Amino acid sequence: MNKNIFKILIILLSVSALHAQKSIRVGYIDMEYILENVPEYQEAQNQLDNRVQDWKKEAEQKLQKVADMRQKLDNERALLTAELIEDREEEISYMEQQARDYQQKRFGPNGDYIIQKKQLVRPVQDQVFAAVQEIAKLRNFDFIFDRTSEIGMIYADQQYDVSDLVLRTIKRTANREQLEGKEEIQEMEKKEELSIEQEEQLTEREQMIEQRKKERDSLAAARKKEYDSIRSAKQAEFEARRKRILEERQRKRDSIVQARQQKNDTIN
Repeated sequence: MNKNIFKILIILLSVSALHAQKSIRVGYIDMEYILENVPEYQEAQNQLDNRVQDWKKEAEQKLQKVADMRQKLDNERALLTAELIEDREEEISYMEQQARDYQQKRFGPNGDYIIQKKQLVRPVQDQVFAAVQEIAKLRNFDFIFDRTSEIGMIYADQQYDVSDLVLRTIKRTANREQLEGKEEIQEMEKKEELSIEQEEQLTEREQMIEQRKKERDSLAAARKKEYDSIRSAKQAEFEARRKRILEERQRKRDSIVQARQQKNDTIN
């Protein structure tokens, strides 16, 4: 069992001793043992192992080719010009870099082996985690660990989750740093005296108030939009009517001017 899990177990047992009325039930699994006994995983692992052997063989061939090129250059160096030696050394350096890149691509931290290994394990892990959840609830386990994993804990009862307490403390610290007035500090101290449940209820009320305010603002905005639309329509109607009146007046003026012109032409 790794050291991290051992330390956590010591803490949990200490808590259990302090609260004897509620004993803590702890379990663990051995993921490696489970994987070794899942036939589908073993078959896929064998296929990956064969692939890895091919990759290793290809990597070794690339490195051997570089070694052969370097040996050949050393044997022929006395017969070559400085320019040819430089060209051959550049070619060897290039081939050596290609071999290293290939090794990194296959076996590096983000290489094919790591990626395919994760893809291979993930379906079994999902099945294990689902089974652990079911078993923990049926048998009332508080914590379950994987003794072969660095992560350690793979199940914990919700009642032991103190994430909200941590967030609450962080927010309080941040809020305190921003407070200036005495009244603000007193208000913050009152909130800090509330339990999580009371604070959640207060938050719910504040959220309801905020939601109602948003609804009122939304309704007011909708009414304003409707009013602006009606106003724009009336303004457009007024402008159109005004335009018709002006055009009618202009036609009458033009008609009078035309009639006078015709009369003058007749007299002349």
